[in-house]
Amino acid sequence: DEEWLIPRERVVDGGPGRDGIPAIDNPIFLRADRVGGSARKLVVGYRAGLEVKAMPHDILDWHEIVNDTLDGEPVALTYCPLTGSALLWKSSTTARNPTFGVSGLLYNSNLIPYDRETDSHWLQMLVQSVEGPRAGDVPEVLPVVETTLGTWREMYPDSQLLTRQTGYDRDYDEYPYRTYRTDDNLLFDVDPLDTRMQIKTRVLGVWVGDAARAYRIDDFGSGITVHNDTIGDVPIVVAGSAQKNLAVAFGRTLPDGTVLSFEPASAPLPAIVTDGEGNTWDVFGEAIDGTRLTERLPLVDSHIAFWFAWWAFHPDSEIAGE
Repeated sequence: DEEWLIPRERVVDGGPGRDGIPAIDNPIFLRADRVGGSARKLVVGYRAGLEVKAMPHDILDWHEIVNDTLDGEPVALTYCPLTGSALLWKSSTTARNPTFGVSGLLYNSNLIPYDRETDSHWLQMLVQSVEGPRAGDVPEVLPVVETTLGTWREMYPDSQLLTRQTGYDRDYDEYPYRTYRTDDNLLFDVDPLDTRMQIKTRVLGVWVGDAARAYRIDDFGSGITVHNDTIGDVPIVVAGSAQKNLAVAFGRTLPDGTVLSFEPASAPLPAIVTDGEGNTWDVFGEAIDGTRLTERLPLVDSHIAFWFAWWAFHPDSEIAGE
């Protein structure tokens, strides 16, 4: 019997079976300002160097994994519609087949991809392989920015947007889980379950070691709201906008030891925060103005998810503002 690093009895079959939800292996992109769609719909964006890409939730809802390349390196955008979580992983550069597929298995409602090289299973929100030859391995996570398509187009009009030319016949205007995003129902058991807020509330979760905190997206203002915060003993900054459905987190301690403090940037997005030295930083944590031009803020472990899922994986999490 295969050895799992998580309780095997709580790994459930989601129904469609292995590859029943087909990953996209040959993504086709068009310039973002040339692709239609509601300005309010959500996208997941990422970049490396001059390469800037985004993937709409309404496509990810049907496919969950997109195998792509970024700056010449294989990456996998993993998205779980049941937990509302998107993470971008660097794939193995040594594997003959560095791609991932959808296993059809779930743990706490969360996606379990498998890698096609070793057949190992990975648990998305644990950010770790939990079964197989790679068990215990942790993928390198790359930063993503989730926001509305309208906001993304304003920030990066000439970026590449994933198109509906996926090779599959799906009704991408139709959400496959009906009222799931807004109701109080779960399709699978989740333990522990916390109901201090509506369970599908979208939060930005940030964790440092065992310390974790959740920031409700709806608690950010219509403009940019900035929190200079500390998690564990690590100074972080969290910035976001409820209106733009946007929230990002970075470390505040630079490699030279400087600890910065931030306020909302006066320049338009993608500029998001300005520090006490007068540098302005963008949504990916890169300095775009000031003496630290092109420097980067340290990454911290963070991603957006539904509240119930965040709590299930981080049951000691604090809630910002409480």
